[in-house]
Amino acid sequence: MSGLRERKKLQTRRAIADTARALFVERGFEAVRVAEIARAADVSEKTVFNYFPTKEDLVFWRLEAFEEEILGALRERAPGEPALAAFRRFVLTPRGLIDEDDPAARERLLGITRMITSSPALVAREQQVFERFTGSLARMLADETGAQPDDVEPWVAANAMMGVHRALVDLSRARVLAGATTNEIQGDLIAQGERALAALEGGLGAYAIR
Repeated sequence: MSGLRERKKLQTRRAIADTARALFVERGFEAVRVAEIARAADVSEKTVFNYFPTKEDLVFWRLEAFEEEILGALRERAPGEPALAAFRRFVLTPRGLIDEDDPAARERLLGITRMITSSPALVAREQQVFERFTGSLARMLADETGAQPDDVEPWVAANAMMGVHRALVDLSRARVLAGATTNEIQGDLIAQGERALAALEGGLGAYAIR
């Protein structure tokens, strides 16, 4: 019964978020009120806030799982493998709508990209999320390397790696808005990601070897 309840909660969460996203894409994030989302999703406004404490969470709720994917990719790297190598493998693997090459996926990707880039609130929230990712990665690297509390090396390494990720997110959005196909975007991300990570290799290539 516990598993069934959790599945139903997840279904409700997804249904609310999908409803909100459709409204945000159609009218813009700032123009849509939570009360409208609740009516469209056939739930109470209180229910929306029970699942999503802030309006921005309706857009970025899946990033919690994405953070764990990044950290998990580094935690599970093979013995002898440096952190940067595991990060490279993760960040250069296409995922989500970028990995789907059909008109419906491209249209959804364009709508979501326009929604986020046109909203100062969403751009600001995303930066906060990335900063949290960076802090989590830095703490994990500090634990793995036995760094002292005042050592800056884990924070420098985490900021460098997450800086590549953030730059690739910006690149992908610019290419989406320019009308590039998903195949073209994937090619750009891999090529530029490889160059960016190669630039870090000299300093981080042997850092945090498992």
